Amino acid sequence: MSVTTAPETLSAERHSAELRKAVIAATVGTTIEWYDFFLYGTAAGLVFGKLYFPNQDAITATLAAFGTYFIGFVGRPIGAAIFGHYGDRIGRKATLIATLLLMGIATFLIAFVPSYASIGIWGAVILTFLRMVQGIGVGGEWGGSVLISMEWARSHGSRGLVASWPQFGVPAGLFLANLAILAFSTLSGEEFQSWGWRIPFLLSIVLVGVGLWIRLGILETPTFQKLVANQKIERAPIIEVIKRQPREIILSAFTRMSEQAPFYIFTAFVFAYATGTLKFSRDFVLSAVLAAALLSFVSIPFFGHLSDRIGRRNMYLIGAAVTGVFGFLYFGLLDTRYPLAVFIAIVLSLIPHDMQYGPQAALIAEAFTPRLRYSGASLGYQLASVIAGGPAPLIATALFAAYHSGYAIAIYIAGCAVVSLIAASLMPDYTGKSIDMEYDEGA
Repeated sequence: MSVTTAPETLSAERHSAELRKAVIAATVGTTIEWYDFFLYGTAAGLVFGKLYFPNQDAITATLAAFGTYFIGFVGRPIGAAIFGHYGDRIGRKATLIATLLLMGIATFLIAFVPSYASIGIWGAVILTFLRMVQGIGVGGEWGGSVLISMEWARSHGSRGLVASWPQFGVPAGLFLANLAILAFSTLSGEEFQSWGWRIPFLLSIVLVGVGLWIRLGILETPTFQKLVANQKIERAPIIEVIKRQPREIILSAFTRMSEQAPFYIFTAFVFAYATGTLKFSRDFVLSAVLAAALLSFVSIPFFGHLSDRIGRRNMYLIGAAVTGVFGFLYFGLLDTRYPLAVFIAIVLSLIPHDMQYGPQAALIAEAFTPRLRYSGASLGYQLASVIAGGPAPLIATALFAAYHSGYAIAIYIAGCAVVSLIAASLMPDYTGKSIDMEYDEGA
């Protein structure tokens, strides 16, 4: 661990330059990692059931494919614990480089996994293992990317906007993943299931090289440099944050229910639902999700900025309430089977999500003391993966199989919204306040 540039020695101009570099590095890196993560989700909805579970009926094969998808979410809290520890021990920058490499290599290797026809069930076993590695990598990514941006913010009044830029990596990664699938779906045509789907996974190694080059050029955050200078580094930050701030960890996880569960219904389950039940082409659904991701390019930073004006918690509560209602509108439009209505439903689906996702990074990260922030924020954020994001496509598939109605899934989304409304209302709100608690209090 080396810290060579004290933050107080930087001029205002240099500080602004380092902030821009940190935001770019965080955003580009998260874009690459989410490209990798979403690529799997799209492929799971389109081809993995047929390739790795061919002896099952369509619904069972889809459930099995989303089961391997869920494994990635199980890995995310593990990654949060591992990389949260090192992020609070050796720094945000070094940890982010490690997560990028882990995620990228796992994604690249997925391109080479043989199908059931070649090696039987072992194809699904290898796929599941690599999905777990993906989950561990992305589990450590989020906390570091948010902190590398937010801890460079120059004022208390801009943290919502600054911290929302790494969140921008989600729609950017979603856009790139779906664009790659759409491009190679068109290029390979009927050969998409045999080799076309593999090319986007191969391309991830190129993106990793770009992200690595960018991240090597940034400085460690002023907050972590102060922790080192004041000898405030914890020996076991994960254990310490569980002992000191368990309430914030639990509330962070439940706050994410109304954001994360619907997101994976709107971006992963929709492929199986729209192509299998509604009989739309995969290219039509891919195009609609691409349009939704483009809209998020604007809405995520906008709602992050708005949270600096009206309060982080208030913005989040509005988003959770809108989500609870939107699920019924969403499936109502989908079930018309009218192409324009379906397209509009998919395009608008990420707006309620973005109302929460924009302010979410700052809301969660601000809740934790600086020396435990990487560990605490990562754990709270990624625990939601096990209770919300991971099981959501599985639950949606099972609900539809049982009730043959999208409204059953809409009720599930509304239930998630109620949980988040309660949890978010109990979260601390540090909008416009100092979050360097240890320095302010002389701890």
